[in-house]
Amino acid sequence: MTFPKYTDCKNSGVRWLGEIPGHWGVIQSRRLFRQSKERARPGDQQLTASQKYGVISQAEYMERDGHKVVQVMLGEDILKHVERGDFVISMRSFQGGLELSETAGKISSAYVMVRPTSDVVHRSFKYLFKSRSYIQALQSTSNLVRDGQAMRFANFVQVPLPRVPVQEQKAIADVLDKETARIDQLIEKKQRLVKLLGERVKGLADQALNLPREEWERFEHLTNRISRSVDLAQHDELVRLGLYNRGRGLFRKPAADEEGMGASDFYFVEDGDLILSGQFAWEGAVALAFPEERGCVVSHRYPVYRGREGVRSAYLLVLLRSDYGDFILNQASRGSAGRNRPLNTWRLGKEKLPAAPLDLQVACEEAIRSERLLKMKIGASIDRLREYRSALITAAVTGQIDVTRWGQTGEGDKRLDQIQEEMAG
Repeated sequence: MTFPKYTDCKNSGVRWLGEIPGHWGVIQSRRLFRQSKERARPGDQQLTASQKYGVISQAEYMERDGHKVVQVMLGEDILKHVERGDFVISMRSFQGGLELSETAGKISSAYVMVRPTSDVVHRSFKYLFKSRSYIQALQSTSNLVRDGQAMRFANFVQVPLPRVPVQEQKAIADVLDKETARIDQLIEKKQRLVKLLGERVKGLADQALNLPREEWERFEHLTNRISRSVDLAQHDELVRLGLYNRGRGLFRKPAADEEGMGASDFYFVEDGDLILSGQFAWEGAVALAFPEERGCVVSHRYPVYRGREGVRSAYLLVLLRSDYGDFILNQASRGSAGRNRPLNTWRLGKEKLPAAPLDLQVACEEAIRSERLLKMKIGASIDRLREYRSALITAAVTGQIDVTRWGQTGEGDKRLDQIQEEMAG
């Protein structure tokens, strides 16, 4: 992907930066940032650092994420003070860069705070520290980071930074604020389309579950258990499937044999098979196989079913993805502690589901298959937009884009239109 460049460029002498505009320079990180070890102040609010939201208050994090976090109840002498505008280095910084704190507060001493000088525009460096090239440069400072070594200030200062005029930093931040917001809004709009179709599927499940109880049948009377054993000696390259939870479908994984497993321990999959996880069905790990999965295999730990005559497997999937489906899968997986809760298929067979009329079953099948196609199409489009977003950020913060020309030519509109046209085609 190419961008409008500066006419006057030079070699920066820094691998991760490459060529930079002629009027830019290179500067050591410690000259723009200093490490802050200030202890927490009385009254500081507790903060949480996350790759998803940056550094925000714990209360806001729990509200956004829907999960509780462990609050530090020990003395403030082991916590650190964070100023608004500080950047935070965490154990995950080698994966996703540094996090900007938009608010003041206190945070665990496990984090490293770096405080910028007046020559730093926070908004610009927020993008730089999350850019792909910078993260790769940070990773190169240690071979042990991937093995759990914490990212420290010593790693941070090993990566030289571009020296950019303050006004130009502001211009870069302005362009990226505008363009990333537009990209994010487009991604959110696409995700809403998938959510709307999911609500349609839920509505069909509710319609079936409202049928009179006398029209309900046991799961074992609605399905047949399927077993298509695999002769491993005749198949060198088998594709194995796994299950996401919450009915989010199938994924592919290495088909290497598990120790002690033979031909009878794998089953071939066909279009229309209903596949359950023998260990995580209680978490909604259930999916329907589509034509793309034909010829793949699943472990014997994944029970495979098909609807009997007059029963569509996709319809059963719709029911098992519902709240009631969660309930019966949970009921059939009782008896074990923690996450190790194997599915009792005998008990599942005794659970009852509505035997809906064929027209409602067909509507469920059409909705499931439409949802699948839409997810694939929108997923590819979102991946492309995220790739473009990442490339745009990296190019802007490393001087590969003349941001003045970008704004004057309406380049952002052109690029987004181009991506939309390509994905529509």
